Amino acid sequence: MEVKNLNFVHLIDRFTEMLVDYSPRVLMAIFTLIIGFWVANRVSKLFHKSLMSKNLDPTIVPFIGSFISILIKVLVIVSVATKFGIETTSFVAMIGGAGLAVGLALQGSLSHFASGILILIFKPYKVGDTITAGGQTGKVLEILILQTILKTSDNYKVIIPNGAIMSGTIINLSGLGAVKVGLNFTIAGNSDTEKVRNVVKNVAYTCELVHKTPEVTVTLDTSDLGATKIDIKATCDAADTNSVKDFLYEAIKIAFDKNGIVGPAGPFDHLTSLAVK
Repeated sequence: MEVKNLNFVHLIDRFTEMLVDYSPRVLMAIFTLIIGFWVANRVSKLFHKSLMSKNLDPTIVPFIGSFISILIKVLVIVSVATKFGIETTSFVAMIGGAGLAVGLALQGSLSHFASGILILIFKPYKVGDTITAGGQTGKVLEILILQTILKTSDNYKVIIPNGAIMSGTIINLSGLGAVKVGLNFTIAGNSDTEKVRNVVKNVAYTCELVHKTPEVTVTLDTSDLGATKIDIKATCDAADTNSVKDFLYEAIKIAFDKNGIVGPAGPFDHLTSLAVK
């Protein structure tokens, strides 16, 4: 019984010694993590503010800011580890092994990261551009390490992984400053083509969003005796594409009815937006 009591007392003494020895280290580690992470966020914000004040490309600023924040946090974790006696070389080896395992598990995320780097290098689009990518169309708000954030015409915030963007087709509607909105209608084949052309142009120019130059073009195909196909192209800012389409479809239909032009029978399903050359 005395032997067991001695062993128990020895364990209590040993635990007390370890508590006394390691408590300051644990408290210091926690304090270091808190301060270090706060400094990382603070430095990232200051760096972001500094870059913006230098009128640098706003596309790259959020990317660099988030990268710096992550780098500082990694250094803080390494510093905390050394306080517990973990050798830096061992810690690096451990990170390397863990990095390999995590890398295999997160191949998709690494692909998004690599795609983000390619976007910043080759600049297929930048912040403020209106693009169609990943099945979405909207204005680019931010380009981050792993994803691009768009604002759609319906005021939705859409987050698209960079890998999904780079693996598909990117249509930069702002690439040349303006786009041509193409619409197609069908009217009766015996309609007065010159009258139709004038009506369509007059309607198009009543829309304040349509550019005066280059001028609106109206092409008529009368090869089908029973119908005349009308192809209309009007230039506008990329952000106004949907608004111009909606306006023209409604206004042209009203104008045709008012001027006794039979049709249109209905817009074709085919509708395109082509960059101005």
